[in-house]
Amino acid sequence: MTRKEVDVAAGVLLRPDGTYLLGQRAADTVYAGYWEFPGGKVEAGETPAQALCRELDEELGIRVTGLRPWLRREHAYEHAHVRLHFFEVASWEGELDDRVHSALAWVRPDGPACQPMLPANGPILKALRLPRLMGITRAASVGVDAQLAALDSALARGLRLVQVREALLDAAERARFAREALARVRTHRGLLLINGDTALARELGADGVHLSARMLAEAVARPDFEWVGASCHARAELERCAELGLDYALLGPVQPTATHPGQPALGWQAFAALAEGLPMPIFALGGLVEADMERAREAGAHGIAAIRGVW
Repeated sequence: MTRKEVDVAAGVLLRPDGTYLLGQRAADTVYAGYWEFPGGKVEAGETPAQALCRELDEELGIRVTGLRPWLRREHAYEHAHVRLHFFEVASWEGELDDRVHSALAWVRPDGPACQPMLPANGPILKALRLPRLMGITRAASVGVDAQLAALDSALARGLRLVQVREALLDAAERARFAREALARVRTHRGLLLINGDTALARELGADGVHLSARMLAEAVARPDFEWVGASCHARAELERCAELGLDYALLGPVQPTATHPGQPALGWQAFAALAEGLPMPIFALGGLVEADMERAREAGAHGIAAIRGVW
């Protein structure tokens, strides 16, 4: 039997403290008692963004004033094949007046989740645990001690996601640096990923690995780590990340960068087109600093990654 295809718009309402809103489905609905992100079906003639604004007005009595595209996921229910268009709802007017759920809850990304979650919504919870800013190390260029000092400062300012990218250090020095960096990141309850060296990541007990574009092309399965991402420069590479079930991708360079001199920059318009409609978070990379965060998220990025701009 052919399942009907349904487009659904879902909103991740975000408060300044980082919490997001979930609603519990009412007793007289399918999947009663399950938790979900608010939203609803896209009607004929509507864009997903328009549908979400209408649904949030009807369900919660609020008027959306700030909306960012984020992820698109698909899920096959028994009754339908659903395409879920997730948006970040950054701002709204009015007080919440719930009209359809049996309960509402504001949830911290690093706190206990509401259970049970609607199956199509569950994978989004992990994506929300991923910090918005990634710092990529360059100890081979500035020196190990200088990079560790810069890491201490960045962690004190709130950095919680670090990629150790040190192919130019010899193996012993790279291991020593990564071990020192991991200890510092763990103290701040952050995540540390090792670029390209799965053996080192396992030895240290790192949180995950980051794959180069070459490693991504050669991968036949997702590496067995909690967090796995990859560097991408084209839509085909991003789609390969989705096929492997990776947790994130880096896409760039968005702007000219000293790391890859002469390489053409994408610009924000091309970045947005390449990143659209994918199931995993995309970090914008290339010539960016923390002040570019809002522009990146407006273009559909989960956040930004930087080799120089973070430190």
